Amino acid sequence: MTKRIVPDTCAGAIIDVQDFFLAQLDGPEARARMETNLVNFARLLDYFRIPIVATVERPVEAKGGLPGPLKGQLANAKLFEKDFFDLTKEETIRDHLARLNRKQIAVAGCETDVCVLQSCLGLIDLGYEVFVVEDLVFSSALEVEAALARMQTEGVIFLSYKTLYYELLQAVGGGRHADAMVAAFGPFPGDLPDQAG
Repeated sequence: MTKRIVPDTCAGAIIDVQDFFLAQLDGPEARARMETNLVNFARLLDYFRIPIVATVERPVEAKGGLPGPLKGQLANAKLFEKDFFDLTKEETIRDHLARLNRKQIAVAGCETDVCVLQSCLGLIDLGYEVFVVEDLVFSSALEVEAALARMQTEGVIFLSYKTLYYELLQAVGGGRHADAMVAAFGPFPGDLPDQAG
């Protein structure tokens, strides 16, 4: 059976988007673009009433919290601090995800080859369908192909922000049936771009 994201069965995970990691991106322009794109990702999920879990890695005093605009967009999200690379190793996060009763997780954040990889493996072990938004994960490492390949081999489904956008829209009758989506959710935010970047 083809796996598609369904808003009613999906949750989002934004992993460790902190100053320490963002500072390792290639310049202020890359950082600003990633922050903007992650805010848009959070807005998109929030618009479709998809619950979001956000994590920050300890020690938060050294690594920093979420950037202001992202934190502001995550007012309805549940924020957790974590000690493990794999967010599912934290009992409070694992229990919270179980209470959400969602079988799919859309993942963004960092680092692709460490916390994102380990968290995806942990989520798969717990039986979740894991979708990684490939243009919304990043790392200090230049080469992350091995981590991406490993995730895919283990069952992670990769998609772009644009694909996610239209898949969610279609799930509520989008395309030529966008009127049904507007009736259900109200007018779509006009300033929400349909692509990252």
